[in-house]
Amino acid sequence: MATRALLVITLTAAVLGIALGASYTVGAPRGSWDTQTNYVQWTSNLKFRAGDQVLFRYSRATHNVVEVSKADYDACSASSPIASFQTGNDIVPLTAAGSRYFICGVPGHCDGGMKVRIDVEEATPSGSTGAPSPVSPRGAAPTVAPMPSGTSPSSSGSGQAMPPSSSAVSTGVGSLGLCLGVAFTAGLMVFY
Repeated sequence: MATRALLVITLTAAVLGIALGASYTVGAPRGSWDTQTNYVQWTSNLKFRAGDQVLFRYSRATHNVVEVSKADYDACSASSPIASFQTGNDIVPLTAAGSRYFICGVPGHCDGGMKVRIDVEEATPSGSTGAPSPVSPRGAAPTVAPMPSGTSPSSSGSGQAMPPSSSAVSTGVGSLGLCLGVAFTAGLMVFY
C-alpha cells in the first residue's frame, strides 16, 4: 500500500510540474539563438514566470550561451560568466523572479545584438484569471541547465531596452493541465 501511495504522489508531482510551467524557445517561431533575431521584440509580448523555462537552440559550431550579470550584459562581456552552455539545445529553468541576462560569448555576436534579458515574474497562483504562459513544442531531448551554485539571478537592474529577436507562442497549459493532473491522480487513487 505504501508503494502505491508513493507511486500516486510521484505521478501527481510529475503531472503538476508539467502543467504549471511553460517552455519558451528563444526567438521562436521566426528565429532562434542567432544574429538575425530581434530579442527585444521577441520578449516584448511574453510574460515569463517563475517555474517556466527557456530553451536556447543554435548551431554549437557557431554560437554558445553565457549567462552574465547586468553589467557584463551591458558591456557584452563573457569574462565573468554565471553559467555557460554549449550544447546547442540548452534548457534554462527560470526558478525565481528577477532579471536574467544571456549573451553569445563568440566575439562580436553580442555587440551585433545576440543577447537577451529575460524578466521573470512571480509564479501565478493556480486558478488565476490571467492568460496562461505560452508553451513551445518540445523537440529532441534538450540539455537542462542547472542553476549555478552559490548564485541567483539578479533582481536589480534598470528597465533598459533589450536586444533583438522574434516572437513565438504556441499553446498554453495552465489550469487545464492542473485539472487534468488532479483528475488523473483521483483516477489512480480509485484503482489503488
